[in-house]
Amino acid sequence: MTELLSIKEASKWASEHLKKNVTTSNISYLIQYGKVKKYGNNGTTAVNKYELISYYKSYNGQRETNWREKLGNDLNWALSFDNLKEKDTTKHINRLHPYKGKFIPQLVEYFLDNHTDNFKKEVYFQKGDIILDSFSGSGTTMVQANELGMHAIGVDISAFNSLIANVKVGKVDFQDLNSELKRITNVLKEFISQNKNAQFESELLDKLNVFNKKYFPSPEFKIKVRKKEITEKEYTTKKESEFLQTFEKLIKKYDLKLKQKNENNFLEKWYLEPIKNEIDFIFEQLKKIKNPTTKKIVTIILSRTIRSCRATTHADLATLKEPVITTYYCGKHGKICKPLFSIFSWWVRYSEDTVERLQEFEKLRTNTYQICLQGDARNIDILSTLENKNPEFAKLVKKQRIKGIFSSPPYVGLIDYHEQHAYAYDLFGFKRNDELEIGPLCNGQGREARKSYIEGIVKVLNNSKQYLQDDYDIFLVANDKYNMYPTIAEKSGMKIVNQYMRPVLNRTEKNKSAYAEIIFHLKEK
Repeated sequence: MTELLSIKEASKWASEHLKKNVTTSNISYLIQYGKVKKYGNNGTTAVNKYELISYYKSYNGQRETNWREKLGNDLNWALSFDNLKEKDTTKHINRLHPYKGKFIPQLVEYFLDNHTDNFKKEVYFQKGDIILDSFSGSGTTMVQANELGMHAIGVDISAFNSLIANVKVGKVDFQDLNSELKRITNVLKEFISQNKNAQFESELLDKLNVFNKKYFPSPEFKIKVRKKEITEKEYTTKKESEFLQTFEKLIKKYDLKLKQKNENNFLEKWYLEPIKNEIDFIFEQLKKIKNPTTKKIVTIILSRTIRSCRATTHADLATLKEPVITTYYCGKHGKICKPLFSIFSWWVRYSEDTVERLQEFEKLRTNTYQICLQGDARNIDILSTLENKNPEFAKLVKKQRIKGIFSSPPYVGLIDYHEQHAYAYDLFGFKRNDELEIGPLCNGQGREARKSYIEGIVKVLNNSKQYLQDDYDIFLVANDKYNMYPTIAEKSGMKIVNQYMRPVLNRTEKNKSAYAEIIFHLKEK
């Protein structure tokens, strides 16, 4: 059956069919990645309504049912937030810098705000309360506390995580920030114009576009692969090798040196020499900034920029494998792609994006205190550390004490929290505290690792309790596949009064199988 719809018509129909907003970009995505076939000619593009029905039925309609079968009927689907788009779950400053393992702001808001529903039957926090996040990470709890008119303290062992979190909630001098970004962008442009990288990359892109249009037309190529009309591995290996000859001729023509001399640290191993030269140039410009708040924001922009410029494939950005210094077939985009040879476009994009996000949050900001303290949550003296950083906030904590905790402790053996930002530690010289991480990936998930993890979380909770009100509420987000949290609660003198199983739909890892985490609600025994 065939009933053709324009992209605009398809967007309207799909929105009504799914009972949620489906944009023209969403439809274009399905066409681009070969999920549905493209129809039309002479500049018009159409899709078949019945192919859309088939696609949505095979994916959306069955997901909740399938996940309940695998994870159990106590799954709280409302906490999946499947009605939200990525722009909602990464709203304003929540996407100031990439960070593995962060929860979405809506999850924090659900437990902190004053609504009730069939699952959350009472209100736990009020405006003016103080919230503690013992594993602050990138600061999501602090941000949401601010939006809701609550004060918040974060604690994190990582100096870089603390910087991200404090930049998010700090006050901004937008005039000074814009002035410095404009200055650095102009001198970077001048610096780039003095070398051959830009001309090389421009000619390379021209040749890549011609080659990809001929041998990897979109979406026809992906459709042929899906229908097994093309053997992807054999075809792409051949075409990758063909274009490599063109690439090598251009390298010779422009006399470019791509690989750095040494590979002693992350910056030397994972960045092409032209990229590293531009990074060093901006780093020197960063040192000239006088306003400390502006300097911290620009530090985050530069870190975000260099993360996107590592010499790796698009598919391996989250989990680096081997440095890539030539053109390559990209399975993610279904064509020949290239590594980056200049940071300029990302620098400009992230500079503009950061200012926009900070301005958006400024409109929502409440007159409350938030700060992330860098230290070990197992033994940090929160009050004395806070007195040094913000005496007025310390007075408030002494007077009314902390109402509760909302935090996501590390998952045992899943992430090395310092290593994920190795490039930033190398460039900015922050002190690393890898050995103080609780449950790092490098320790695995064996018996000893789990025992050490339990001991670490117990110490954090016991240290935190001295600052809490008597009738505290603690919410911990965890994937407890080893059933450790009942033991953690017991050893902390607490009881688990409730737990909410939440399906996690959008994970950064490539594994998209059914996965849930539990939000444990703990109170004093």
